[in-house]
Amino acid sequence: MDQGSKATMKSLFVPGGILLLTAVVLLQGGFLSISEPAVDFYYYAVFAAGILLAWRFHSSRVFFALIMLLLAHRALEFFSGGRAISISPGRIAFEAIALFVPLNFIALSLVRERGLGIPAITPRLLVLFLESVFVAVICRPGEITGPALLHAVFLNRSLFQWTQIPQLGLLAFAAAFAVLLVRFLLYHKPLEGGLLWSLAAIFLSLQTNAVDRVAVAYWATAGLLLTTSIIENTYVLAYHDELTSLPARRAFNEALLRLEAPYSIAVVDIDHFKNFNDTYGHDTGDQVLSMVAARLARVSGGGQAFRVGGEEFSILFAGKSMKDVVPHLDALRMLIEESTFRVRSTPERRLAARGGGRRGEDKKATAVRRQPRLRNSPEESSLSGLSVTVSIGVAELGTKTLEVEQVIQAADKALYRAKKAGRNRVETASEPRTRSPRLRSNTA
Repeated sequence: MDQGSKATMKSLFVPGGILLLTAVVLLQGGFLSISEPAVDFYYYAVFAAGILLAWRFHSSRVFFALIMLLLAHRALEFFSGGRAISISPGRIAFEAIALFVPLNFIALSLVRERGLGIPAITPRLLVLFLESVFVAVICRPGEITGPALLHAVFLNRSLFQWTQIPQLGLLAFAAAFAVLLVRFLLYHKPLEGGLLWSLAAIFLSLQTNAVDRVAVAYWATAGLLLTTSIIENTYVLAYHDELTSLPARRAFNEALLRLEAPYSIAVVDIDHFKNFNDTYGHDTGDQVLSMVAARLARVSGGGQAFRVGGEEFSILFAGKSMKDVVPHLDALRMLIEESTFRVRSTPERRLAARGGGRRGEDKKATAVRRQPRLRNSPEESSLSGLSVTVSIGVAELGTKTLEVEQVIQAADKALYRAKKAGRNRVETASEPRTRSPRLRSNTA
């Protein structure tokens, strides 16, 4: 498992998986006797703190997830009278909520974050209102059973004797778990992980009667997991670059403080990056940055990549000498060179923002004609790929570089030599390296 996969698995299970596992051990293992007042305090404190944090950080998806969980749980308690959910109308509410909660989680995962402005929250409030009205109608006094769809049987009942959740609800939970897991693995967003583990807590609550003391604690834990995702997301925004998902300069500066001898530092720069921006636009430049960052994240030899600004990246090799890391940097350089980059046919942001009309189109055409060209013209880009290369300078802690700032300066000088010598190469701080015969002449 490479470093990126390890980081993904760690972010998936920490802290959400650990928090839920702790809750299961405490609530089901009999290690701790929790009084009803303590559970109530936990419940209200979590939801109050979570709603306030979601409002403060303009996290509309977490905000509505918490509101939805509150409404769902209060509906269960109200229609069941605080007793077992095996009798109606509590059973009817149970069946509806077992379907609506996972479907709402899927919807919240798929919609974009739009803040808490009136235009953004109105449709979501309307959905919650309509769902609440629907539950109230089907659970009105005198109703014995809910709509047939809610408790429809698709498979043999004997296969589901282990759960009270109806088959349609189980299908909705399975779909929600799949969607949230796939989205987390694709985007590595803390909110997807928070929704995933929160949904698992709700599932456990529905499995344990939904309204007793243990179940209430699971509902509160679901709210805690969503609240934690806000904190995790704030950390990611502070320490990770939003475009490339690599650790950012703040994380790099903190990593430098933890370095102990021996270590090596490599400085990476994308060759002719300004020409990419001028020729193909800043959207394409962002695509180039993302592609290169994805390759840098897979660097071997125990290196950790950071985006420190613009098209510049740094790689830290703790416990490695410069001699040890050069082969890994050469392999990384060749991996990037051999990666074909295909320009997507997206309009340039700055030009598109100026609006349509004939005059706007003329200005755009004029701008494109004046742009310098690389090996592929914009018209050819949809049929062929572009070659992206990087230059790398590397230095290590030594007698002349006793401080980390001196090591970085030495790596910068080595990078400058790599640029001057023709780019697409790795240079060390000690002496110029012979260019590999495998390399072509300047390719970017």
